[in-house]
Amino acid sequence: MGAKHQEAALIEINVQSVSQLFNSMDPSPFHERDLDHDAEEFIVSWAQEHPKSVGFKLVLHVREASDMKDAAQVLPDSIHHFFDYKAEMNRRDFHRLMREGWHCLMIGLSFLGACVGLSHALQPAAGKWQRIMSEGLTIMGWVAMWRPLEIYLYRWWPVRALGRIYERLSTMPVDLRMPGAGALPEGNAAQPFGNPAERPRRQSLP
Repeated sequence: MGAKHQEAALIEINVQSVSQLFNSMDPSPFHERDLDHDAEEFIVSWAQEHPKSVGFKLVLHVREASDMKDAAQVLPDSIHHFFDYKAEMNRRDFHRLMREGWHCLMIGLSFLGACVGLSHALQPAAGKWQRIMSEGLTIMGWVAMWRPLEIYLYRWWPVRALGRIYERLSTMPVDLRMPGAGALPEGNAAQPFGNPAERPRRQSLP
């Protein structure tokens, strides 16, 4: 038997109007605008809590009817365009981080080699200070390796993990529910954004 079908993880947001989802200061055409920071943070934070094997589905509950033509088509395209852009920026950041790590590694290895060489070159005539200076140079050389080790051990994988989230969000189905297309539940009051563990999966933008 084949693998059991796994449903997409729902991410639901309540907004007063379609324009509330986007950055009002962005002068770009509507379909190229950036998402509002709170909306982006909420979507990404919930996406990060789901397993990598689970797909996403975004459900947008809009209280006011939109006068935007073809909103049901334009809005999903805008969200996909935004997260596709974020994924591309993430890829550039990752490649930049890898180049920085390589440059730091070359500098660190060169400095470490110089310190070790100088440490070995110290003459025993230096007396009791010879061992102190030798160990001090060795420590300085290894301290210079801290930056590349940080990048290659700890920094790169959170960047790539976020990039994969963006890639998945850029292709997720987007379901727009507006008056006449699907009623909102009664008494669903807006709540401020906070810790994802303390807020409901259906979120109202303040």
